[in-house]
Amino acid sequence: MTDTGGSGWRPKILRDGQEPDPRFTLANERTFLAWIRTSLGLTAGAVALEAFAGEEIPEIIRTPVACILLVLAAVLAIVAFRRWIRIEFAMRHSQPLPMPQASILLVLGISIGAVVLIVAILSGTFT
Repeated sequence: MTDTGGSGWRPKILRDGQEPDPRFTLANERTFLAWIRTSLGLTAGAVALEAFAGEEIPEIIRTPVACILLVLAAVLAIVAFRRWIRIEFAMRHSQPLPMPQASILLVLGISIGAVVLIVAILSGTFT
């Protein structure tokens, strides 16, 4: 393995191509970290829901919503990493940037959680 520019370990997929402008690489990394922060926020929300909602939200609603948040957080972290790698690869090979799958995933996951809560509210589960 060759070390280009003192960068240390790098995935095999990023060892070839033209080194992109560091500003673009750092912007890509900041975006990745923002997605990871969102994933951690979803995890914290799930833990808070289970730990502090108590009897305010019935268990039949609370647990599925918390599980949706946890699954969404885990998948979002994986998708964020894949996106970071794919964008870095695209920049190195002067290719178009990939579609933002993480955004679609986040919208779908939060929408599903919201629908579960709406159904619970309309069915009178909270009374």
